Amino acid sequence: MKWIVGLGNPGQAYRNNRHNVGFMTVDRAAEQWGMPVFQNKLKALVSEGRVKGEKVYLLKPMTYMNLSGESMRAFMDFYKASLEDCIVVYDDLDTPFGQIRLRYQGSSGGHNGIKSIIQHTGTQTFNRIRIGVSRPAPGYNIADYVLADFTKEEAKTLPDVVQTSVDALEFSLENEFDRTMAKFNK
Repeated sequence: MKWIVGLGNPGQAYRNNRHNVGFMTVDRAAEQWGMPVFQNKLKALVSEGRVKGEKVYLLKPMTYMNLSGESMRAFMDFYKASLEDCIVVYDDLDTPFGQIRLRYQGSSGGHNGIKSIIQHTGTQTFNRIRIGVSRPAPGYNIADYVLADFTKEEAKTLPDVVQTSVDALEFSLENEFDRTMAKFNK
């Protein structure tokens, strides 16, 4: 069993925010993999299906970004899921827009969703896809920036970035995460 967690905030007001690129990626994966039905359980919207012969769960925590770890912990406890079988997808200020970075461990880097996951899992070691949103101009409030929608210019190439993230997720279902990192970290 593999499980993929896309981070974001619930609600229409946040739908196209930079902070919701994890939700966007999970939604695109659900569409591509024929898993469009999400059920509200375990403080998340959860979809399940089979992809490339593998049982896959897609999660979108409904706890708001800063409490994402609560939903992951509930999922882990209910399904006896291993953190080694998880990939977390989220926005990253330190990665340039249009790029993704895969890692298997590290600090939160100031990302409150990742802080919550580390707090609720007790480890910094879990697979992640960081989707670049770049940093705002100096003096621009970080919270305002990540809670703002992508610019019109960014929105033109965002579908390609999301698709690359889904491609990495799909590749990881049949390959070790180290191999996925080698292929998709450029």
